[in-house]
Amino acid sequence: MTYVALSAGFLGVAAIAGILLARRAGTPGVRWAAVGLAAFALIVLTAVFDSVMIGAGLFTYAETLISGIRVGLAPIEDFAYPLATVVALPALWAMLTREGGVSMRELLRQAFVASRPVSWINTAFPFGAAMLLTTGEVDWLLVVGILYYLVPYNLAMYGINDVFDYASDINNPRKGGIEGALLPPRLHRPLLWLVVCTNVPFLIVLIAAGSPAAWVAIAVSTFAVIAYSAPGLRFKERPILDSITSSTHFVSPAAVGLTLAGADIDLALVLLLSAFFLWGMAAHAFGAVQDIVPDREAGIGSIATVFGAARTVQLSIALWAIAGVLMLFTPWPGPLAAIVAVPYIVNAAPWWRVSDADAAGTNRAWRRFIWLNYGSGFVVTMVLIGFAMTRP
Repeated sequence: MTYVALSAGFLGVAAIAGILLARRAGTPGVRWAAVGLAAFALIVLTAVFDSVMIGAGLFTYAETLISGIRVGLAPIEDFAYPLATVVALPALWAMLTREGGVSMRELLRQAFVASRPVSWINTAFPFGAAMLLTTGEVDWLLVVGILYYLVPYNLAMYGINDVFDYASDINNPRKGGIEGALLPPRLHRPLLWLVVCTNVPFLIVLIAAGSPAAWVAIAVSTFAVIAYSAPGLRFKERPILDSITSSTHFVSPAAVGLTLAGADIDLALVLLLSAFFLWGMAAHAFGAVQDIVPDREAGIGSIATVFGAARTVQLSIALWAIAGVLMLFTPWPGPLAAIVAVPYIVNAAPWWRVSDADAAGTNRAWRRFIWLNYGSGFVVTMVLIGFAMTRP
């Protein structure tokens, strides 16, 4: 698909969405002078920064896929995205602020908390690393995908969860900070609308740019995000399936990046993704331990409520250890990443025999786990750079 068709389709979807949202909201909430000023500013900024980045060699465009019309160095197609923003967002803003007198400032603040910004990198990095190492170049699709898996994807994953978990979260002292928002009911519908409007445009672009294999990866990723928390599915309440689905949330962005880049699947890649998947299952299972008591009181099932606190901790440690062992069988310098499993095992080990009654205490280790991800990410980044340097 040409960049012309992709941009036109994206702008068309935004226009249709803007019309539908405007009809639902009415136009009084839209300040058209401000919209015009924003449109002008976005167009100028797009022309300037696109030209700078293209001139610096950060982006390349195949001439056969673009119209050839440029503003500065920026292809005219690049301006579809700021125009789409101007077309759709004012109507969305008016609609969301109209319903129940919701303050957009409050909605965005709560959406920011709900998206778990401390964890944004956990989904954006796998996508970006997978695609960059496969193609070896930075292009517009890489940037679009990183932006999507950085913010909108996390807003969907955690925002949907916070909406439909409100009844139990209201009694959870961990909510309201880095571990999630406590969303008042009047924000539930606006937040779900915000999830739809921030996710669908990106998904359309990724699907349009991808192959059938990418479509499958995107479908699995999106389904896992919805199925984990949405009523009628609630995979988070299905023991073992909860950990599998949660791990899919973090591994699937890498799968999307690989399929968009047309990567060849070999044994080394299978081992790497398998290790990542086991790491994700271990992380979810360990995180579920701290909620055993409130989950049982609320009648909510999880991998931890089934196995109990001690066995779940032991299972998590075992999964981290297996993930580390798998990395030992990947090509150099992959085996260096096996060391990443060690701090997680050390962090969880003191809780090896924790009782169900004392399970809440593992929250201290869980908070350390969140920050361990940054150190591990640094090690993995160094390994990936080393791998890229050894490629022919």
